[in-house]
Amino acid sequence: MNRISFLLLATLALPVAAQELSMSSQKKFTDEQINFFESKIRPQLIEHCYKCHAKEGDKVRGGLLLDTRSASLRGGDTGPAVVPGNLNESLLYEAITYEDSSLEMPPKYKLPAHVIADFKTWIEMGAPDPRTDEADNKPAEKYSSTIDVEAAREEHWAWQVPQKHPVPSTSHPEWARNEIDHFVLAKLEESGLEPNADADPRTFLRRLSFDLIGLPPTPEQTGGFVKTWATDPDKAIHSAVDFMLDSDHYGERWGRHWMDVARYAESTGKEINAAFPHAWRYRDYLVDSFNEDKPFDQFVQEQIAGDLMQFETAEQQAEQIIATGFLAIGTKGLNETNGRQFRFDVVDEQIDTASQAILGTTVACARCHDHKFDPIPMSDYYAMAGIFLSSKTYYGTASSIQNRRSSSLIEVGGDLPSAHDKSLSLAEMIELQFQHDALLKRQQDLQQQIREARSNGEEELAGRLQQQILGTVSQIGAARARLNAVDKDGNYRQLVMGMQDGDTPFDSQILIRGEVENPTDERVPRGFVQVIKTDDEQPIPDSQSGRLQLARWMTSPENPMTARVFANRTWHWLFGQGIVKTVDNFGTTGQEPTHPELLDHLAIRFIELEWSVKDLIKEIVTSRAYRMSSDYAEEKFLKDPENKLVWRANKRRLDAESMRDSILFVSGKLDSSRPNASLIAQVGESFIGRGRGITDIDSYLTQAEFNHRSVYLPIVRDLLPDSLALFDFADPSLVLGARESTIVPSQALFLMNSDFLQSSADAMGRNLFDTVNGDRGKFGYLAFYRCYSRPPTDEESRKTKAYFERFIATAKETGIDEQQARALAGSTFLQSLLSSAEFQYVN
Repeated sequence: MNRISFLLLATLALPVAAQELSMSSQKKFTDEQINFFESKIRPQLIEHCYKCHAKEGDKVRGGLLLDTRSASLRGGDTGPAVVPGNLNESLLYEAITYEDSSLEMPPKYKLPAHVIADFKTWIEMGAPDPRTDEADNKPAEKYSSTIDVEAAREEHWAWQVPQKHPVPSTSHPEWARNEIDHFVLAKLEESGLEPNADADPRTFLRRLSFDLIGLPPTPEQTGGFVKTWATDPDKAIHSAVDFMLDSDHYGERWGRHWMDVARYAESTGKEINAAFPHAWRYRDYLVDSFNEDKPFDQFVQEQIAGDLMQFETAEQQAEQIIATGFLAIGTKGLNETNGRQFRFDVVDEQIDTASQAILGTTVACARCHDHKFDPIPMSDYYAMAGIFLSSKTYYGTASSIQNRRSSSLIEVGGDLPSAHDKSLSLAEMIELQFQHDALLKRQQDLQQQIREARSNGEEELAGRLQQQILGTVSQIGAARARLNAVDKDGNYRQLVMGMQDGDTPFDSQILIRGEVENPTDERVPRGFVQVIKTDDEQPIPDSQSGRLQLARWMTSPENPMTARVFANRTWHWLFGQGIVKTVDNFGTTGQEPTHPELLDHLAIRFIELEWSVKDLIKEIVTSRAYRMSSDYAEEKFLKDPENKLVWRANKRRLDAESMRDSILFVSGKLDSSRPNASLIAQVGESFIGRGRGITDIDSYLTQAEFNHRSVYLPIVRDLLPDSLALFDFADPSLVLGARESTIVPSQALFLMNSDFLQSSADAMGRNLFDTVNGDRGKFGYLAFYRCYSRPPTDEESRKTKAYFERFIATAKETGIDEQQARALAGSTFLQSLLSSAEFQYVN
């Protein structure tokens, strides 16, 4: 969920009393919000607060307990600790920010900025908290679990292997185009509903085009499709589907979908927020993998253990290592002073991402205690942790005094694209070495000046000099990174992010309450989640990390989760809502499938299709269910207002990327080529934020005249382009298979005032007037066709003509010549079309 969504939730929550919130059902919180509490908030409460503010703590201070939801809302002697949605009234937040010197908690140290930010987010979203009035008792220093995994496996549908169900019979089998339709129609008939009629061909093609390639069809494509549809709709659809799946734009569209799931970003996020100048290689790997229709089981295996898989060429080996960037591009707390804590935090993020993205399971919720809702004991979490602890994560980042956790990168062979057009000359290398050495000399001089200042009692001067050293050390780190990026001849080395096995694999200890200072004596053998059972599970050799075995277990045809989860994601991306609505959580707190037999059918078909994503998509979009119109029908709506049974298509707003790309496309400005590397790669090793490296993405994009597709935009954590951030772009720090869809005033204001939209309307106007030789009638006709995939109605044509006449006449009265007035009329008219609901929505 993005920042705007949080602000909206906070505004809505302000008038709600804390008591009412505390008594309301936990079902009002989403699974993502509960997971946020479990992964971000509960561990911090346990580590920093429970000693003084829990029933089992050393001593309850200030009458405040924080080990249950009701106690947190009630507060202590000075008032409520947490008021959902209201930061100003939440004393817990005031205490951890140290804004009041009389109320500072923890008393001996201030929490890291990213932890404080997490508490802020948590309170603003309504303080989701699944804890009951039974406190989290302090666990014994020895771990034991009461979870009966074998029994639990039989109690929840997702843990069981998909079954091949007979295709149901229906009253109107002639309606169906494939087996999917029989499952959908059977559910509708059970509820006394009928499917909507088919969408008209123009509406259908526009929907299909956005779903498959993220762009609208051209007027020529629409005309040809409508003509074929008139005699053979099925032929028209199959031809269009094949054409789009063969387009390079398909990989850009569906690669971007996976980037949401993989929390793709080009910086570490958090306080230090260092750039990942090599992350673009993983982005390109995703685009290429979808375009090549790489089997999904291979796709998953490469991202978990590509470095350990067999290869035939140096290029293939490099590609497979690049794929493991999936595990390397997560957020990093680079200023963490405790190296062991940092290592476990990185591993926790990897477990959370891999388990949600591939298995639809929130394994990371078992870091501090047995999973509260699913049959996942802590021992399963630490069995997986041992696998990742036995691996090395390479992510780069420039070193500095603040960045205590910089990393090297992996050098690969083969002939790969480069972020740089040419090698460094000998003179450039000498200059770079000279700069590096001069910075080292400056650091030494500053250190000597600090010693002299302190010996003379000039502490203020010493403090100022110390600040200069901080900046100098960062410059040294960046210079060293530039030197390390080339070989002795000045050729840029092929460096990539990714994973490799460690020198000596080992099993992890269980950490009581997830605290690195509180390990048990016993170690958990490296392994997998027990409740997800496969008979072909491979043992992990002592000499290996276990990532390769983990990857094979995840993609086993007997694994009940992987095929189901991705089939459901595919349905969500095509229908706007998954068969399981909680696409990242198939556990007991997730929603039940609306069509369980259909989901099993899709999972089994996906495997039968040899894990071909293109074939799975084609089977879905050629169904009659996908063809339905989105028309409203009151009687059906009253029976199924959320359209869970799929009686119509869901009307959907374009996502941020499709909106930007479509504006560029219809205006004639879109550069369809793949850009060289990334803007972040061109900047190189740097830091993000105020006064550091890149500070304004939008200005940078404007200066670079970046008109490539949005999948290639720089995705920097905490500094997204406005064209994405304002329109519910996925939070690149989280696994997010389903984006929010909000409507807020800032979106309309952006479209009204953005230089991007105005310049696009100007360019489109020039392009259209050139195409139609200045004919205003044809101008309006073609404008409607490009923007809406349909011709204007007679009324729209009349109003368009009247608008041009009135605008030009008024402009000429102010001294503007006719040609300029015509251009302004065309531009403002087009801006209104590009800002309209019809342009922004897909029916």
